[in-house]
Amino acid sequence: MKSLLLVFLGGGLGSSLRFVIGKYLNQQSPIPYGTLLVNVLGSLFLGIILGWAIKTSNLNSSTNLLLGIGFCGGFTTFSTFSFENFSLLKSGDYLSFSLYFFGSLLLGLSAIFIGILISRLL
Repeated sequence: MKSLLLVFLGGGLGSSLRFVIGKYLNQQSPIPYGTLLVNVLGSLFLGIILGWAIKTSNLNSSTNLLLGIGFCGGFTTFSTFSFENFSLLKSGDYLSFSLYFFGSLLLGLSAIFIGILISRLL
């Protein structure tokens, strides 16, 4: 029950922060920069958390449940990313689609890698 509560609390905090960032950064731009930012920051943060958990051999701690699964899971969003890409394709804005889609993948994977490297330095 404690694990479920930690994931619930972290997810609520992450989702709320994603909502605020998206509300301000996704306005009047063909590329949804708010979603891009939260997905890249979430990937970086998750890389740090997972790298630290691997380094300390503590993958099942309360901190990992609260921050890794809960917060990062609520903060990042694949469904919104998918819908925004669909909308860009539907509107015929192939340049924005390409920049957003491939940029998100490249930056997200890079952020995980950088996060893991950062955790090794801590």
